[in-house]
Amino acid sequence: MSETRRQTFSVPAEHAGKTVAALLRLWLPGQTWTQVRKLVEGRRVKLDGDVWLDDARRLKEGDVVEVLARAEQSPQVHIDQIPIRYIDEHLIVVEKPAGISTVRHPAEKDWLEERRMLVVTLDDLVMRQIGMRLPEKKHDPRPRLRVVQRLDKETSGLVVFARTVDAERGLGMQFRKHTVTRRYLAIVQGKLGERTIRSNLVRDRGDGKRGSTTLKNVGKPAVTHIALVESLDGYTLLSCKLETGRTHQIRIHLAELGHPVCGERVYNRAFKGDVIADESGAPRLALHAAELGFIHPITDEPMHWEMPMPPDLRELLDRLRGRSE
Repeated sequence: MSETRRQTFSVPAEHAGKTVAALLRLWLPGQTWTQVRKLVEGRRVKLDGDVWLDDARRLKEGDVVEVLARAEQSPQVHIDQIPIRYIDEHLIVVEKPAGISTVRHPAEKDWLEERRMLVVTLDDLVMRQIGMRLPEKKHDPRPRLRVVQRLDKETSGLVVFARTVDAERGLGMQFRKHTVTRRYLAIVQGKLGERTIRSNLVRDRGDGKRGSTTLKNVGKPAVTHIALVESLDGYTLLSCKLETGRTHQIRIHLAELGHPVCGERVYNRAFKGDVIADESGAPRLALHAAELGFIHPITDEPMHWEMPMPPDLRELLDRLRGRSE
């Protein structure tokens, strides 16, 4: 590329369904197929905020593609060995590292293994680790992990997958009834104490982002219980227990109070307001799923795990403690 500046493009309706490579050729006149593919391989293309390494992904209307001036560094994610906290024939509980998605996008479910490994996901890595071969062809009949829970890409912590239909059904019922114990640790900006946050969440608050609404009978009820763990100089370590589990619930609730999670890049401004400056130096979203508990869907045995903060968030916390001193 002769251009060295960052360029951002949004996919219009008439180009929905085209591949990343095809649209890059449209947006970057004079670039050959080889050149646009090298841009993707060289970590210079982002899709909806994440570095994208598959030039054959078909895009939908509204997808945002960025072409970077220089290659983005590879994230320091250790994915060779996903820690398994529990496994039996019905379910598996693992520790998810930050920086990878929990599951694959539905449009990618039939990808072959070689293509899947370009953009790794937790479910694929766990399948490989426990010896379940990934699909070699479309509509492969072999077993797969069944998704009952998701964590955001930049969130670390405990995740459960079902391995059988009965376990999927039983765990799904517990999640729908909100009887699963889910507690997160969050480092947020400002001072915040114990409280319960209740609101109705909608997919679009009016600016394209999820958020709370004051309209009656609109949205889904969301309840987050907040407890103070540690007060720092200008920051707070919180324990956040979910009563419900809506998409981005904790991030939205804390941001709407004016205390976004450190490292937040989406919910970091009030509705139509200015971005809330983040001087924490957070290496990523400072949110960690620290506790998970449920009743085993087959044996009825109570199950419970806790996971300490990973090193990147512990280091952030230590730096913030140093500022307080």
